[in-house]
Amino acid sequence: MSTIDTVYNLKDVIYSVLFVAGDGIEKSFIADKLQVSQKEVDKAIDELKKELCNEKGVHLIEYKNKVQLASNPNYAQYISDVLNPIREKSLTRAALETLAIIAYKQPITKLEVEDIRRVNSDYAVQILVDQNMIEVVGRKDAVGKPLLFGTTENFLKRFNLNDINDLPDYESLLERIKTIRQEEDEQKQDTLFRNVEDLEFNEELPDFLKGEEVEQITADSSIPDTIA
Repeated sequence: MSTIDTVYNLKDVIYSVLFVAGDGIEKSFIADKLQVSQKEVDKAIDELKKELCNEKGVHLIEYKNKVQLASNPNYAQYISDVLNPIREKSLTRAALETLAIIAYKQPITKLEVEDIRRVNSDYAVQILVDQNMIEVVGRKDAVGKPLLFGTTENFLKRFNLNDINDLPDYESLLERIKTIRQEEDEQKQDTLFRNVEDLEFNEELPDFLKGEEVEQITADSSIPDTIA
């Protein structure tokens, strides 16, 4: 390959690579394949982030030493209006509660999640797997070898976390989950992209639970006692 002479040229090359890739790429991988130093890559990324900010339609995000292009969250509604046919399904309240438990107790089995929620979680777990928010990370050394679940990189991106160790305290996470829910309720439709600052739980049961005998849980019930 030809030599990349300046940080600005490198910046444009990285921009092109990320545009085509779509998904996040490790910065060290970029440096290795472009045969430049990590310091040069970091500098180019910093320059690119300065350009792709504020009201620009595309932003550059970083997580777990990876970089990725993402749409400006301020334009989420417009993106949804145009790309409505392939919009992402929203998370139900049950799925959000399940996700919070898994995030703090991982690795955890579905049965252990149900012991905390006190309700069957088959549907919620399946929704989270389908949306790549959780994944199977192993099997528990117990009778039946039940599957263990943990959160994914997509979870980190969704909640603007660099690493799982950056999880806030439980109450703060609940507030962030409530913000996401509020935005989804206000829009009255699903969206491809969300801000995590606008969400509130809706007390109405999701459709798949209507007609069922369900024990409701709140932030003041069993979860805070079990999740620290």
